[in-house]
Amino acid sequence: MSEEGLLDLRNKLDNIDNKLLELINERMHIVHQVGALKAKSGGAIYRPEREKAIIDRLEKINSENNGLLNRSAIEALFLEIFAISRNIELPENIAYLGPEGSFTHQAAEGRFGAMSSYISVSSIKGVFREVNTKKVKFGVIPIENSSNGIVTDTITCLSEYNLKIIAEVVLDIHHTLATTCDKIKDIKRIYSKDIAFDQCRKFLTNMGLDEVEQIPVESTTKAAKLAAREPETAAICAHVGAKLHNLPILFENIEDKDNNKTRFFIISDFENAQSGNDKTSILVKLPDRQGVLVEFLTDFNNAGINLTKIKSHIVEGNSIFFIDFDGHKDDENVKNILLKYKNSVKVLGSYVKEINDI
Repeated sequence: MSEEGLLDLRNKLDNIDNKLLELINERMHIVHQVGALKAKSGGAIYRPEREKAIIDRLEKINSENNGLLNRSAIEALFLEIFAISRNIELPENIAYLGPEGSFTHQAAEGRFGAMSSYISVSSIKGVFREVNTKKVKFGVIPIENSSNGIVTDTITCLSEYNLKIIAEVVLDIHHTLATTCDKIKDIKRIYSKDIAFDQCRKFLTNMGLDEVEQIPVESTTKAAKLAAREPETAAICAHVGAKLHNLPILFENIEDKDNNKTRFFIISDFENAQSGNDKTSILVKLPDRQGVLVEFLTDFNNAGINLTKIKSHIVEGNSIFFIDFDGHKDDENVKNILLKYKNSVKVLGSYVKEINDI
């Protein structure tokens, strides 16, 4: 291609960028007007069901026009635009289970964008406390991992606090081996979280690192920080953690299972409207009598409600069930069930369904 032809293409790209900027600014002006109306009516600014409807519509238009973007690309673009829009209406403060660079931090930024203000909190209960006292509007905490199951602390706090689940985020969990060493044989110690060691056991054995000293620390981000400072060490950490501490990555995606996922909840103090593709989470403490659980589950089946998860837990000495099912708490068939068991059920929230299960 000639220099003249290349310059012409660059000019076209510049013109498109100019139009995009103009259109985005036009969108932000309208967002500001919507925000003013919501402020008067007391409406919630973050509406996950509305954002999903927009992305569904754009994906359909993109497909019909043979666009080059897939759904992930559309989400990456527009979730950031949504986040910027919300920050124009009202700056967002988000607490997450830290430290900085953790997978929970990654989940929070993926949903709320780069412009929001993030607060790292050292415990799940601390995140709930920050939201409950209204120091922050949103909290992000893990609820389950496909390899390690349900996070008990999250269940306990959902039982204790009267906050609502307003969204779920599901992340593919990938680990890296990051080190300043140029060669595997130079690594004498490896830092990581105990769970991460377990999730990368085959890799460590295959690479001859199973005999190297493995030092558990409280987070993979701290592991990256230590490995960046100390010679002859490495860290098993997230990509974002290695990047945060300028630690070179030697191997990526070293986890044993390629379908390792973690599900996170976003909690706040409001409830979502129906989206048409919802999931509801509840906590259930049934009376202590024979057959009551079978009766409870049969009522859901007879109402045509699909239970996607049921897990039993002990909270403060009491046996309770954490249950997910398809549908919104305001759906007619769901309302009837919840009314029948109103003394046994705590509704944790209805929210747009991201995934059936992990």
